[in-house]
Amino acid sequence: MGFKGAPQAKQLDGSNLRIGIVHARWNQSIISALLEGVDTQLAKMGVRKENIVVQSVPGSFELPFACSKMIAASKTQTNTTMTATDLLASSSTNLAEDLKKASSTSLSTAFDAVIAVGVLIKGSTMHFEYISDAVTKGLMRVQLDSGVPVIFGVLTALTEEQALERAGISSNEEKNHNHGIDWASAAVEMALGTQEWTAGRFL
Repeated sequence: MGFKGAPQAKQLDGSNLRIGIVHARWNQSIISALLEGVDTQLAKMGVRKENIVVQSVPGSFELPFACSKMIAASKTQTNTTMTATDLLASSSTNLAEDLKKASSTSLSTAFDAVIAVGVLIKGSTMHFEYISDAVTKGLMRVQLDSGVPVIFGVLTALTEEQALERAGISSNEEKNHNHGIDWASAAVEMALGTQEWTAGRFL
């Protein structure tokens, strides 16, 4: 196999994570294969299907904006499923205990990581260079500004064959490797790492 991706750091448990995925629609067959790789690997790492939100945008240029808005939207959603009515109806007289129970039995709806998936293939104009540079800088800015890991899942290929190989669907099986697998692993690792660092702990 020509492309093997980053080695797995250790066995990670993503069962308590919520992951956002934003993908472009250009080069749809390649995008679909990459998304399949992401989805398969997230499942292997324990991320529950109901905690994965997938959105699409026209092209890779729109990915930074969409990631930014998705992260912001997730942060405005309710963090617990126990409402004020639930608390008032509770048989317990200990409000603090009820709040603690609500917090422990429901996931935060804010995304723990977002994966941006796109495919850029060089053509005969400067379009490829401009878009690649803009998307790279834009996604980096989103994660630094939001504090939420944004995984760079954008293939920047010089040829269509290179993109097919990196999606694991070219005719050359020896070179095939689905990079969606690596992006999913990176999302779980960075999400768990961010939780620890935010709490003042190191892995």
